[in-house]
Amino acid sequence: MKSLFITLILMTAPVLAQASCPPLLDFKLRALASTETVHLCERYQGKVLLLVNTASKCGYTPQYDGLEKLYDKYKDRGLVVIGFPSNDFLGQEPGTEQQILEFCRLTYGVRFPMYEKVRVVEHAAHPLYKMLAKETGTYPRWNFHKYLINREGMVVANYPSHVTPEDRALVRAIEKELGK
Repeated sequence: MKSLFITLILMTAPVLAQASCPPLLDFKLRALASTETVHLCERYQGKVLLLVNTASKCGYTPQYDGLEKLYDKYKDRGLVVIGFPSNDFLGQEPGTEQQILEFCRLTYGVRFPMYEKVRVVEHAAHPLYKMLAKETGTYPRWNFHKYLINREGMVVANYPSHVTPEDRALVRAIEKELGK
């Protein structure tokens, strides 16, 4: 009887975990230049997330350096920076996913997770970005727009492209969420 009870618990645990997944994290995305599919909830639930639409040929591209520094500084406290390459703004991310991955790693030492190239503009946005916009009232207007998501999977702030990863308000907001 005891083993039957344990078996039932083990069988229902994934269902219960999925049922408690915040809608904003209930997406399966492919890791950049990979065939690996990741369920955001399974990988990042309980973490503080900074989601950023990125581009390799933009005036804001040097923000990769600051994003990597943020990730490195706070990852042990639960921050995950997540990049989503997008070619929506003046074709500033024209490369293949493999080219994007190599550029980010070789030029900026990016180690934070990056996912498949997506659309982020209102008329064609990926469902994740539609949900982010619904929660905030704001679609990205350019590359390197940032959405800060708390440990419960709720958007707590969003920052336009000109707000750098080193910006005091952004860093304070991240530290506040990490402290909860």
